[in-house]
Amino acid sequence: MRLRVEFTTEPFDLDEAPPHALVAREVIEAAELDAVDVGPFGNTAEGDGDAVLAAVDALLRKALEAGATRVSLQVNVVGAAGEGDR
Repeated sequence: MRLRVEFTTEPFDLDEAPPHALVAREVIEAAELDAVDVGPFGNTAEGDGDAVLAAVDALLRKALEAGATRVSLQVNVVGAAGEGDR
């Protein structure tokens, strides 16, 4: 199964990326995922289901340890029936 994860971490800092955001990006970029898109207001990545779930586990743990007070995420099955446009 192929999955897509979309996530943000808070609190936001418009002047520079906070440590929890940097850690979250490092986790996703280091994971064995493809179609990684890192942006200032949200991040997405796709990959094999097991790889995405392992990355989400690491992302949650490390972002919270680095000071995130909130992590918002959504995981979708890619190509699932009823899925809309990206």
